[in-house]
Amino acid sequence: MALFGFLSRDKDKDRDEKKEALDKGLEKTKDGFFSKIAKAVAGKDTVDEEVLDEVENALIASDVGLPTTVKIIERIEARVARDKYFGTGELNKILREEVVAILDASGTKDLHNYGDIVAHKHPYVIMVVGVNGVGKTTTIGKLAYNFKKAGKKVMLGAADTFRAAAVDQLIIWSQRVEVPIINKGMGADPAAVAFETIQQGLKEGVDVIIIDTAGRLHNKVGLMNELSKIRRVMQKLIPDAPHEVLLVLDASTGQNAIEQAKQFSAATEVNALAVTKLDGTAKGGVIIGIVDQFNFPVKYIGVGEQKEHLQLFNRYEFVDSLFKN
Repeated sequence: MALFGFLSRDKDKDRDEKKEALDKGLEKTKDGFFSKIAKAVAGKDTVDEEVLDEVENALIASDVGLPTTVKIIERIEARVARDKYFGTGELNKILREEVVAILDASGTKDLHNYGDIVAHKHPYVIMVVGVNGVGKTTTIGKLAYNFKKAGKKVMLGAADTFRAAAVDQLIIWSQRVEVPIINKGMGADPAAVAFETIQQGLKEGVDVIIIDTAGRLHNKVGLMNELSKIRRVMQKLIPDAPHEVLLVLDASTGQNAIEQAKQFSAATEVNALAVTKLDGTAKGGVIIGIVDQFNFPVKYIGVGEQKEHLQLFNRYEFVDSLFKN
């Protein structure tokens, strides 16, 4: 009994530490947003047009984006019209509900354990896409660490062969987290690297295969062809691979992240998001805009430098941290 009590306390401590990191990671976004909201409602009892204008400005300043901001404001206006006693004290609650509704509509699920992700797929193949500089390789390293920590056998594939630095960085991460990597060096055929990684992963009975891909966007046709070829060779070995096409975006780039989402969704079938560097920006609202405009579920968020700071996304915890007083 004492052992189970100890394990329960350990799990609670881990959960508390993750929530604390999330609260801290969203501080800049929350402070910027709510200082504007507080200013909007100062001295007012009801939500009028002036308050809504200030809320709109606050949402746009947090990089929620114009289309999503307009949608949220219109929904609040409809609620105000229905309830003539709608007061400023209820504004935060209504905003929370609208953000949760947007995240719900994308199919975003509350994830709690890295092990649960791969419960029914072995190997579970993740193809990672995103422009250079968004933290793609670092995200892969942190993913490998967290899957391994969850008891999964992981293998990496260095298929971003366009840049020697990308290959070298992934090798460093594979050594740091002690997982094997398939690497054929700069200039190798990316699809050949992906094929060999999956072939070797099947042979060794790994649980998770993570394939890095090139992040250049200067030639969209070339990128699209390359990603399509990687998918085709994967499917020669595992017909439904990749199980996850993970787009990595840097929250601090704000509206540029939305443009990247547009480009990569045109180039390949993105079905999950990892949003990095939330701890260093006041533009965390970009998550809401991207989810709303592209209907991609958020799966992972980066809220710090440490390996443990790549968290599984939980929409209720995210909204709680964003709206925490």
